[in-house]
Amino acid sequence: MKKYNILILLLPFIFSCNIGNGRVGKSLDPAIAGKIDSIIAQMTIEEKIGQMSQFTVDIVGKGGNAFFSDEPFEIDPVMLDTVIGKYKVGSILNASNTRAQTTEMWEYIISTIQKRAIEETGIPIIYGIDAIHGATYTAGATFFPQEIGMAATFNREMVKEGAHITAYETRASNTPWVFSPTMDIGRDARWSRQWESYGEDSYLNAEMGVAAVRGYQGDNKNNVHNSNLAACIKHFMGYGVPVSGKDRTPAVISEIELREKHFEPFRAAIVEGGALSLMVNSGIINGVSTHADYRLMTEWVKEDLNFDGVIVTDWADVQNLYSRDYTTEDYKGAVKAAINAGIDMVMEPYNLAFCTTLLELVEEGEVSQARIDDAVRRVLRLKYRLGLFEKPYWSRSEYPDFGSTEHEDLAKYAADESITLLKNEGDVLPISANSRILVAGPNANSMRTLNGGWSYSWQGEKTEEFAEQYNTILEAMQNKFGASNVLYEPGVTYNMEGQYYEENEPEIEKAVRAASGVDYIVLCIGENSYCETPGNLDELTLSPNQTNLALALQKTGKPVVLVLNEGRPRLIERIEPGAAAIVQTYLPGNFGGDALADILSGDINPSGKLPYTYPKYEQGLITYDHKPGQNIEGKMEGAYDYGAQTSVQFPFGYGLSYTTFSYSNISIDNTSFTADDIIKVSVDVTNTGEVGGKESVLLFSSDLVASLSPDVRRLRGFEKVSLRPGEVQTVTFDIKGEDLAFVNEKGKWTLEEGEFMLQLGDQTANIVCTQTKVWETANK
Repeated sequence: MKKYNILILLLPFIFSCNIGNGRVGKSLDPAIAGKIDSIIAQMTIEEKIGQMSQFTVDIVGKGGNAFFSDEPFEIDPVMLDTVIGKYKVGSILNASNTRAQTTEMWEYIISTIQKRAIEETGIPIIYGIDAIHGATYTAGATFFPQEIGMAATFNREMVKEGAHITAYETRASNTPWVFSPTMDIGRDARWSRQWESYGEDSYLNAEMGVAAVRGYQGDNKNNVHNSNLAACIKHFMGYGVPVSGKDRTPAVISEIELREKHFEPFRAAIVEGGALSLMVNSGIINGVSTHADYRLMTEWVKEDLNFDGVIVTDWADVQNLYSRDYTTEDYKGAVKAAINAGIDMVMEPYNLAFCTTLLELVEEGEVSQARIDDAVRRVLRLKYRLGLFEKPYWSRSEYPDFGSTEHEDLAKYAADESITLLKNEGDVLPISANSRILVAGPNANSMRTLNGGWSYSWQGEKTEEFAEQYNTILEAMQNKFGASNVLYEPGVTYNMEGQYYEENEPEIEKAVRAASGVDYIVLCIGENSYCETPGNLDELTLSPNQTNLALALQKTGKPVVLVLNEGRPRLIERIEPGAAAIVQTYLPGNFGGDALADILSGDINPSGKLPYTYPKYEQGLITYDHKPGQNIEGKMEGAYDYGAQTSVQFPFGYGLSYTTFSYSNISIDNTSFTADDIIKVSVDVTNTGEVGGKESVLLFSSDLVASLSPDVRRLRGFEKVSLRPGEVQTVTFDIKGEDLAFVNEKGKWTLEEGEFMLQLGDQTANIVCTQTKVWETANK
């Protein structure tokens, strides 16, 4: 067993930081590249393959099998010697039993593994974890709203700061690599990971994704600070639009949509954000298993974007090429296909035979030495960038702000800005002080439902154990309005020991009787926590029990405030008409109850806006950027009527406030433009109400005529402003002419001569492109 020259490995780092044109730390210092080449030259093929391997921590834990470990967790030195000593494994991931650990336990686990790795080869392992809305697997960590809620803030800086706090607290857990952010655009309301996305729009996902990556990694990707870490953007790509609506199932996506919408957030996160790693889609796109797609991984990412980071598989997805997709005859063929397509690290996560299988393929010439060296170089580069050769583990005491009041204050502020008011009939909200309130529904008294999946465990089912110091909606309402003024009768409850959709026998009449003496009913409905495939559904409509509860309470004549606490938009068409108010909380995190109580009382003015189109009918799923032919008003003349109309419950970008805003004086500096021009657009926004509030100003464009049927409109910019009553603020956007291009039928970005309409609120103005341009390269 070879132990590399520690003098080589521990030389001081001198990194370059090229920050220009929005790109973060573009190139690695040649001296570091030389060190990596020197290490690779000394490595055996077995050691190289080890660097390309990633296994779950349970495989080195005591407990009798690789799938579960004893509690409290303890490392098995025999298995550690097998994994590190025999197979030279370069990466470990996950939390034992998918259960949150203390920072002290994380320090023990990772320092023990790192010491063994350094002893064996001198090369540190890199530990990876899912940190989705905070340090998921660390007890006491700060939890933010899930990505869908962060998107609803339309606040880039909020996303960046939230990611930085998550990075800091994950580093406090001795982990330098997170599998986040999720860059899949959530364009299908049925999908069980809708809440992990930044919504349905490509531009919104790109902007928030870049902000998150910069928050995670800092400003220099080549010398990541010890309060930052490496981001892993996922799941490349098209994962969020499976034909069936079910997780990890095939997608059919046109080449135009693939390039123009699904690829763009990943491109931006790499080119503008500097993302250091990328995880691959678990499914199939247009018949090709993504984990074996050379074109997408090697050509689109590594070659076209000059990406020098690591491409890692998702959980057990190399095995899936063989056992699920039937694209290879055996496991060996699956490993060959994935590595040759461009995979650099395989998240196996249990099968140590991966190492010997890849070794056989190299010895047989089925996988080239050059491909192995390229993958290992990328892995070592990532470890150098994170400073792991200098400092492979550290003390939790170096992170005194872990779980601090300052961190929690920002999480509360994020929840405040994410919650979205969808209906407020007769200004029933805010609720006046001293009102008597019935709080009902299955989501009323649960920290689990406020947080959703990836909260202290994979499915979120352990949340109550770890989050009891925070307030449920019920507890927050009692604190805000007084315990004597707030009654609780759920009417419907979840079976917390069963599947996420299972409910106990309803007791609707109890809730109806409890409503007799109150002024308001706050009905908290939606979903229990779930994640990935276990969250699949067959019916998007809200459960029958919850629907019946809502209808029964509406019949009491008391104003019903529907509080939606859900990962995806469950259909509420039957109960929306009888609701006096509707508030969407998404999955707001540990401070969601407090934020909601502040909004219902009027202490906080809601400012969230929907990052997706809220559907009205199961057969009416549509996105805001649809084609004109998908929503034709009126009837065609003649024998056949081919008109098509799609009704939605609430549109993309919709959200009310306790005040009102008006838009005026739209102005454009130049109404004629080419691809190379910058178009300056401004509008005056006035708070015309009686209370202060925040408004997300959204800029849309519409290509009025194009050679391919254009989207009806596209989001091109957004800014959030805070205005006092009567205050006017001019909001200005700079749009590149090239940003109005589309991808043509040949897969080329194209900007055509013709007229475009720009829209800000109810203000519109037209501009004209005077020169057609077709880009010959894959990217603009």
